[in-house]
Amino acid sequence: MSAVAIRDAYDVAVVGAGPAGLAAATVCAKAGLSTVLLDEQASAGGQIYRAITETPVREKPVLGESYWRGAALVEAFRSSGAEHVAGATVWSLTREREIGVSVGGGAQLTGARRVILCTGALERPFPIPGWTLPGVMTAGAAQILLKSAGLVASGRTVLAGCGPLLWLLAWQYLNAGANIDAILDTTAEENRTRALPHVPRFLLSGYFLEGLKLVRAVKREVRVISGVTALRAIGDTGVRSVAFRRHGDVEETRLADTLLLHQGVAPNVNLALSAGVEHRWDESQLCWAPVLDDEGNSSVEGIAVAGDGAGIAGAQAAEWRGRLAAIAAARALGFSVPAVEEARARRELKRCLRGRAFLDTLYRPAKSFRQPSGDTIVCRCEEVTARQITDTVALGCPGPNQMKAFLRCGMGLCQGRLCGLTVTELIAEGRGVPPQQVGYYRLRPPVKPITVAELAALPKTEAAVKAVVRI
Repeated sequence: MSAVAIRDAYDVAVVGAGPAGLAAATVCAKAGLSTVLLDEQASAGGQIYRAITETPVREKPVLGESYWRGAALVEAFRSSGAEHVAGATVWSLTREREIGVSVGGGAQLTGARRVILCTGALERPFPIPGWTLPGVMTAGAAQILLKSAGLVASGRTVLAGCGPLLWLLAWQYLNAGANIDAILDTTAEENRTRALPHVPRFLLSGYFLEGLKLVRAVKREVRVISGVTALRAIGDTGVRSVAFRRHGDVEETRLADTLLLHQGVAPNVNLALSAGVEHRWDESQLCWAPVLDDEGNSSVEGIAVAGDGAGIAGAQAAEWRGRLAAIAAARALGFSVPAVEEARARRELKRCLRGRAFLDTLYRPAKSFRQPSGDTIVCRCEEVTARQITDTVALGCPGPNQMKAFLRCGMGLCQGRLCGLTVTELIAEGRGVPPQQVGYYRLRPPVKPITVAELAALPKTEAAVKAVVRI
């Protein structure tokens, strides 16, 4: 396959084709800016609207109305005039807004006057004993298979964890005719009390009735076991059963051929961190989030962050954040966007955020599921256990970057995406300091794995490199 030609420079480069990226690219292109949308997937939509234009699931009730809202976003983007580069892996972004991207088997460099990162979210690590066994997947992975291939798990299926996505997947599975043996709900009992003060605003958010209807529909069809405080997957060549405890009671076991885990999502921050964007530990969402102004602009000039990469808020909020970041970019480059569009975006974003505090409080993952112990694997790539990490902290290791030298945590294919939050929290707990003081992995390009052949396709002389316009 020959590499796709990407121009040397654009007014705006948007990374990620989820709701934020689609909205941002559409606004920028319609304002008259040369705009490129770079995305790793074969078609636009991101995770929430994955395969929206080509999903084999044609019966709309299966995935629900919220999924099909994405079709209008994709259609608006397609008619905007923005350039869409699919199958593009963005592996580098500098403070000067030079972008390294691989597509079609070759790596290229491009530049932009403004960059809007819409890299979305990743599922929060859920490190329990046995989570690396075949047959144990995340709820998000199961949803990808459903949306992109129309596939659901067969045999005895158990869902475990907490958060809106867990209930949404269960509902979609039932709509698709799949069987769910049980849901093991790890929502902490004390969270329900703490969330009560946030109920009034959640009722006004527009999500309450939709969420209530969904949860009730699932509970009518599936046995929900609440108050789960401990989990482990059991098996040899694959998961065979799930053991759990409730409120300190004796351990119970359920047979399972597939175990789907989920305890929320966190911003995908690797690319932004590699570009030097300042991040802070968000205690309400237990994750790293970029420091941004009210237009999405970061600490690095010309780089903005929108969507769930700016903080978890859901698909609708992501879209409005994308629009606001695009409006700011257009105006910074001397292009006009009607003030009424900005006013509407701010109004709608405010509405979408009303219920966030309730959801963050109710579905706050329990400490026992965020900070494993003993021989539970934390870093899947390098097979590093929780005990190894805590023992290394006891030796005086101060942070994740030093931990790399001891144990290679975060140096595998995922570049810390599956272990970063856990490692930070374990070190913070061991040192008795806040996660902010511990920090996160230092990210350097390439932030995604690429081949030597792809790197070999880059410009090889100083003159060729300088031919890439840097604005």
